[in-house]
Amino acid sequence: MSYDRYVAICNPLHYSTIMTGGYCIILSIISWLLGFSVNLMYIIKTTKLHFCGPNIIDHLFCDIVPLLELSCSDTSVIHLVVYIMGILIVIMPTAIIVVSYTYIILAILRIPSNTGRQKAFSTCSSHLIVVSTFFWTMFSIYAVPSKGLTNTMSKILSLLYTVFTPLINPIIYSLRNKEISKAVQRTFQRRVVY
Repeated sequence: MSYDRYVAICNPLHYSTIMTGGYCIILSIISWLLGFSVNLMYIIKTTKLHFCGPNIIDHLFCDIVPLLELSCSDTSVIHLVVYIMGILIVIMPTAIIVVSYTYIILAILRIPSNTGRQKAFSTCSSHLIVVSTFFWTMFSIYAVPSKGLTNTMSKILSLLYTVFTPLINPIIYSLRNKEISKAVQRTFQRRVVY
């Protein structure tokens, strides 16, 4: 998405030749394959563990770290792998997003008119809000050592990136639509009057 915004703002005349349907499919396949390969690595490592204690995970879903807490085996190597992969999974996309938005901001600052700058920034603002919500919660769960994180706090942060971000995603993107914005304003005005 950040690459799409980068191409749309920094190379607007070449957008349709760069962001073809085939190229979007390739980017999607790469994203899916990377996600599945990371999860497959966790699954393979987890299947080699021995579980001899309780079988109830104290979490909202079957996440890797709460699952490792149930194991009777030595999980230090898997915790290290989770920590390193967590950093890579969060840092690499964040770096790509930061670099692309740096170029986007530089391109926006070169636009001579204020309305042009506002229009260009408004196309990116919704993506930035969703991405920052998603990545900050993921970073706090997987990249920051979990020793200072309570189990309840870990559950709340997990809810933020698994439920809250997908929930607000369509709301944030649809508020850019003028018709939806006007409908929301009319609804709020009716509620205030009554």
